[in-house]
Amino acid sequence: MINDNFRRLLELADKVFAVKDDPGQLNVTPEVMERLRTIHPSTISDMDYGDGPVAWLLLIPTTKEIMELFISRKISENQLFSMTVPGIKYEAIYLCSALVLEEYRRKGIIKNMALRSIKNIRKNNPIEYLFSWPFTDEGRVTAKNISELTGLPLINLNSK
Repeated sequence: MINDNFRRLLELADKVFAVKDDPGQLNVTPEVMERLRTIHPSTISDMDYGDGPVAWLLLIPTTKEIMELFISRKISENQLFSMTVPGIKYEAIYLCSALVLEEYRRKGIIKNMALRSIKNIRKNNPIEYLFSWPFTDEGRVTAKNISELTGLPLINLNSK
């Protein structure tokens, strides 16, 4: 049986990102999650107050070259993920997706999760950039805030 909060996050992901309608977007399956953790253990975060997850965050550290290919729309999000090799030094972090149940929004949950994950990734990687593909105004504002707090420049891919 799926927890109600987990079900609601899945519905929110379908509504916001519409992954099923865009084969270039990363569809987060258990296999994708396993590979993300091999890229870095801090790529996936969630917040659970005891009744199932209320927020979920996915970051993908990668190289500057892969970031530039993605930002210039020469590769898709799926290709970015596939081209990112575990175990190398990463120079950029893709703020891939963030979801928060409505009643938990505007409490700094994603910001705090992102800052913790970025700090962990930066321990062993010379991160110089953040980049994102914001789908909502809230996503744009959050990415900008994270950029300011980390001191890392932010590059946004414009939504379709």
